[in-house]
Amino acid sequence: MTEPRFGRVITAMVTPFDEAGAVDLAGAVALARFLVDEGSDGLVVAGSTGEGTSLSDEEKLDLFAAVAAAVRVPVLAGTTSSDTARSIALTKRASQTGVSGILATTPAYARPSQHGLEEHLGSVADATALPVMLYDIPSRTGRKIAATTAIALARSRANVVALKDASGDLVGAAHVAAELRGRLDLYSGDDSLVLPFLAIGGVGVVSVAGHWAGPEFAAMVRAAEAGDWTRARELNARLAPSCAFESTELAPNPIPAKAAMRYLGLAVGQCRWPLGPADESVDHEAARVVAELRAARG
Repeated sequence: MTEPRFGRVITAMVTPFDEAGAVDLAGAVALARFLVDEGSDGLVVAGSTGEGTSLSDEEKLDLFAAVAAAVRVPVLAGTTSSDTARSIALTKRASQTGVSGILATTPAYARPSQHGLEEHLGSVADATALPVMLYDIPSRTGRKIAATTAIALARSRANVVALKDASGDLVGAAHVAAELRGRLDLYSGDDSLVLPFLAIGGVGVVSVAGHWAGPEFAAMVRAAEAGDWTRARELNARLAPSCAFESTELAPNPIPAKAAMRYLGLAVGQCRWPLGPADESVDHEAARVVAELRAARG
């Protein structure tokens, strides 16, 4: 079985901040190593879970370099914004930091046409020799990457090699998987939909709950790949409380993930505004969810 170049379980890691709200590079290194020890095959830095929209370009570059030097798994750099020129410039600089790939996200707020999306994402891919993972998350960006657009990008750019799909559109994802099987790696970008994504040809997950549930996600993917769907369904059910906890109206992602890391003794701090610090109840719920999952491991 050919393994996907970025791995099966990729955790979109939170960005640690110190008490003053500054990026904590030592904390990022410690967290990255913890996640790898817990089963993450790869990491995303400065994505939406990493509060990428609240980081300066210089902070992102420092994070890319620090995390890439700290671990031996693929590190993907979140380099894109709604500004195509800025995205190109940061992608070029990030490509020199030691990261293994680029995470190219649909531009938020601008609401471009599919042609605009293809030009924006294609220009980012053209700016680097590194492999690129497209990231489709219309709930945050207001625009979906159509299946035809993802297929066109993968066919026209050899370095567009993966898609993180958080659209919830399983029909479109199945079409992409069928058209590009062996050419593009499809990842679930929604922890609650990993199992159906695996069933339609997905190779794994880019996860939030992977912060504390890496072993369970890894075991579920392995079970599905081995055709043991009974075991995969059991693990999916075990993961359900974590999936429900990781983002809510009261505490959107990554507030719960940071609470879970604090419970496990990782110095990640609170979120920057506009997300802001967690309500005390979130820390209590994090303790319950993480403790129960770990107890279920036996």
